[in-house]
Amino acid sequence: MKYRIILFILLSGAAQAASEFSTGVPDDQLILFSTRRQYKSDHHNTATIFQKGEINARKYDPPGKIKLLNPRSGSVKTLVDAGPAGIARDPELSPDGTRVIFSMRKSADDDYHIYEIGIDGTGLRQLTSLPGVSDIDPVYLPDGKVIFSSTREPKFCMCNRHIMANLYRMEGDGANIHQIGKSTLFEGHSTVMADGRILYDRWEYVDRNFGDAQGLWTVNPDGTMHSIFYGNNTPSPGGVIDARQLPGSQNIIAVFGSCHDRPWGALAILDRNKGVDGEAAVEHIWPASARELIGVGNWDTFKKVRPRYEDPFPLSQTRFLCARTIEDDSEQTGIYLIDTAGTEELIYQDPDGFGCFDPMPVTARGDVRIKPDMRSFDHTGGTFFVQNVYEGTHMENVQPGEVKFLRVIESPEKRSFTPNHWGGQGAQAPAMNWHSFENKRILGTVPVEDDGSAFFEVPADTFFYFQLLDKDGKMIQSMRSGTIVQPGEQQGCVGCHENRVEPPPASSLSLQALTRPPSQMGLGYGAGRRFSYLQEIQPIFDQHCTTCHDFGEPAGEALNLAADKELVFNASYADLHRRKLVRVAGGGKAEIYPAKSWGSHASRLTQFLDGHEDTKLTATEKQKIYTWIDLNGVYYPSYESAYPQNPAGRSPISKQQLARLGELCNIDFKANQRWSTHPGAWISFDRPARSPCLKELDKDSDAYAEALALIESGRANLAATPRADMPGFVPCAADRQRTARYEEMQAVETAYRQALRQGRKLYDTDVKN
Repeated sequence: MKYRIILFILLSGAAQAASEFSTGVPDDQLILFSTRRQYKSDHHNTATIFQKGEINARKYDPPGKIKLLNPRSGSVKTLVDAGPAGIARDPELSPDGTRVIFSMRKSADDDYHIYEIGIDGTGLRQLTSLPGVSDIDPVYLPDGKVIFSSTREPKFCMCNRHIMANLYRMEGDGANIHQIGKSTLFEGHSTVMADGRILYDRWEYVDRNFGDAQGLWTVNPDGTMHSIFYGNNTPSPGGVIDARQLPGSQNIIAVFGSCHDRPWGALAILDRNKGVDGEAAVEHIWPASARELIGVGNWDTFKKVRPRYEDPFPLSQTRFLCARTIEDDSEQTGIYLIDTAGTEELIYQDPDGFGCFDPMPVTARGDVRIKPDMRSFDHTGGTFFVQNVYEGTHMENVQPGEVKFLRVIESPEKRSFTPNHWGGQGAQAPAMNWHSFENKRILGTVPVEDDGSAFFEVPADTFFYFQLLDKDGKMIQSMRSGTIVQPGEQQGCVGCHENRVEPPPASSLSLQALTRPPSQMGLGYGAGRRFSYLQEIQPIFDQHCTTCHDFGEPAGEALNLAADKELVFNASYADLHRRKLVRVAGGGKAEIYPAKSWGSHASRLTQFLDGHEDTKLTATEKQKIYTWIDLNGVYYPSYESAYPQNPAGRSPISKQQLARLGELCNIDFKANQRWSTHPGAWISFDRPARSPCLKELDKDSDAYAEALALIESGRANLAATPRADMPGFVPCAADRQRTARYEEMQAVETAYRQALRQGRKLYDTDVKN
């Protein structure tokens, strides 16, 4: 009873605090919460869905219920019981405190759908029902609409094989569901801020590592103005998630967690006015010892935190409800009341050993601004404006007038995966590049005016990023993150990595880019197609270099630029990377890189080509090579595979054949399946007899004949079934099936948008197959 009395006293104290979110806490205040076991450990803190048919579906672990606690009496009432095989999760109160919206899955064969129920237990209704997708993390908007996360755009994380989710919006009755987030990985834990924006956590990476690329973002309820809030360039914690704004304050409280962990960790109060990354913004942290971990180690450093906290809910600027582990080495969580003075009191512990999550007081929320829609459903694109590309951090070595062009690049979503992987910065399934994860599609290149301004059209619902180029087409600076625009949206930024805390410089309608119509996409080298190393770059080496730089030639021993396809990539690609002739970001660090610190300006290959007297490349050929380097040295244009069961998801010979080849040649080919140990092309599937792995074998021996036959079988397989770096590539049956599913779900999205254009209502029940 001690804990319940303490909670009641402190909740009553919270009622005295002025707040935009509540006007007080009455004596009969109830606490809404959920019970379940902690999610089973998996690939990432976002891996909590365990969707039917996906790689981790077996980890679905019912039951889970939503309950109400009376802290005065200690009584607990079940509000939603999903049954012994079901889980009800993610409860959130309506603004008036009379209804609860939540996600529920009734069995392993079911999917998570959004439901609503009255706080008195009446009026249960199902709002979403599309089969084969997971709808989670719902939150009410002040106008009655609902934001939630969903797997309705079926795509997978680039560093493994797990299904991802994006933000969606719907009417309060479940009508007219449409996508408002388009980043390539996961968007979740949405909450509404006092000014009407949505605060959410987002995991996405472009030309950087997977582990610390999860921070807090904001977006308008209509999907416009996705903007970084905090933590996008902080190396530790690996995830800044599950945030809520403090009442009467601009500060927020969030979980400081890890990449390869459950969605728990330390709790931190953040003052964004003091910084958008690192320790400077941290006003308070639980436990206090976790402060020493900020910026230290790697993306999993916060796995050390004990006790572990989750689901914070601010009662005032100093008092909070949260889930917290009851014992340091236990996974069971209870409801705790914590404050900035050091109080951490256990309020409720489930007597059956389940964890308690999502605690929040049952009360009406005060006035929150309703933001008007600024998008259209009648357009296919929007416009983007950059005030001054020279304005911002990490641009110290760039002179005014040096930037001549701005390149817009799409980082496409990953729609499929393979069982086997390449060891890049993470598990690329299948292999895509030497170190980084993404393929790239250039959307267009537009001019930058002398005053640093640019104004251009961009396609809607496309995840893209920007690069600044000089007069020769060399990259000066690159975003290493991404953005989107909604149809009809007009978006802009101050400059390149501008300071997001200080006020922007005064703008002027006389800026040169605004005196003309916006530049169009589709112009410049490579526009409109996904970049393929073998198709774009290799022909240049074939024409100018391979007479000398080939298998068996002295120059080839120093640098092999042959086109021959090896186990995963091709000979020239592997040699250029392993010999470090190209300086690329790869799956790079979280920190913003200085201008010209990587890419064509910093690469030895560029210097070599510019100064090689015997090789005269045309300006166009040089620009192609610069572009390839600046796109982070990519290789494959497609995530799809023709050989999903084979090594790295790319090899035309099987694991068993490769193992036998290794035995015959006394070579461990595992080294050829990871960037850090790759020895160069041991195999040539184009000219099997030139394969270096055969060099030590007697050509008259049975071992040589068998080894050669194995490589020749790979050549025959490629002739019959080209892989993704070759003309005539056809994805495997599993990838074609996933592509068909993706297109099916895009047709559902199209149907919903047509209904919105026509001013009518459409529901999941209308579009179900």
